[in-house]
Amino acid sequence: MAYGPDGRIYVTQTGGTLVAIRRGTRRPRVLVRRLRTPLGLAWRGRDLFVSEQGRLERLTLRDGRLVERRVIVKGLPFGGHQQDNVVLGPNGRLFWGSGSTCDACRERDPRNAAVLSLRPDGSDQRIRARGLRNPYGLAFQPGTGRLYASMNGQDELGSTSDPEPAEMVVVVRRGAFYGWPRCWPNARTLRLSGHCGGRRQAGGVPRAACLGRRARLLHGPLVPARYRGNLFFAEWGEYLSSRFGRRVVRIRLRPDGTASNVTTFASGFAHPLALLVDRGGGLLVADWGRGVVYRIQAASRG
Repeated sequence: MAYGPDGRIYVTQTGGTLVAIRRGTRRPRVLVRRLRTPLGLAWRGRDLFVSEQGRLERLTLRDGRLVERRVIVKGLPFGGHQQDNVVLGPNGRLFWGSGSTCDACRERDPRNAAVLSLRPDGSDQRIRARGLRNPYGLAFQPGTGRLYASMNGQDELGSTSDPEPAEMVVVVRRGAFYGWPRCWPNARTLRLSGHCGGRRQAGGVPRAACLGRRARLLHGPLVPARYRGNLFFAEWGEYLSSRFGRRVVRIRLRPDGTASNVTTFASGFAHPLALLVDRGGGLLVADWGRGVVYRIQAASRG
C-alpha cells in the first residue's frame, strides 16, 4: 500500500492488479492489470514505481489514471523469492529488496539476496548490501536516513517443536554482508549462529532486532511502517499453523538505531501483508488472508 499524490491509497493485489481505495470502499477501482506479482510500491512526485518478478515498472499519474507504463529494469533472476519492496531514499535514489532464488545456496547473480540502489530512470544500479535471503520490507527512518530491512531466514534449520531461525530486522549499511546462507539469528538465544566469522553481528554492523520464534513466517514477509518514532512490522505467520506470526509488532528504537524492545501491538489477523500510516494518525493493516484493510487508531484521552 502507498499514498498517492491525489490522496488515494494504492494497493497491489493477488492476480497482478493495482487498485485505488478510499475509506469505506467496497469495490476498489482497478487501474492497472497484468502485473507480475507486484509486491512493492513507491511514489516520486507523480511517478509510481512497481516492484515485480524480475523487473521494476514506472507509471505516471495523470487525470486520475496511471499512464506511460514503462519497464525501467528487467532481467533480474527470481525463483524461491523475487524482487520485493521499493522505497525512495532521502538522496533521491530508489532502494529495492531483491530476494534469493533459493533457500540456501551460492547465488550466481550478486544482485540476488541483496538490497539494491538505483536512479529513478533505472540506471546506475548498485548493490547496497548483501547476504540478505529475502529483504522483503524496507523503511527509512526520518531525520537519520537509516535504512531498515526485514530479513526472512532460511527454512528447515529446526524442527516442528523447535523452529529455527528467528526473523531479523537490520540496519542496512553500505557494503555490509549480513550472513546468509551460513549465518542466521538463533530463535532460542536471539544471537547469530552458524558460520558468522566470529562476529557478534552480521557484517560487523548492528542489527535492529531479532523477532524470535513467534515471528517464524515460512516464506512470509515482514513489512515495516514508521509510526511515532517506532518501527511497526506485519508478521505474515505460518501457513499451516497459527502458533507464530499473524500479528503486528512494535520495535522501539534507541538513538543509535538498535531496538530497545519488541512487543506485540495487534493480533488476530489471518495473514497481515502490508502496513501504512494514514494521514489521520492511524495505522492501516492489509490482511491478505481476509481481503480487508483494518485501521487502528489510539483512543482519545480526556
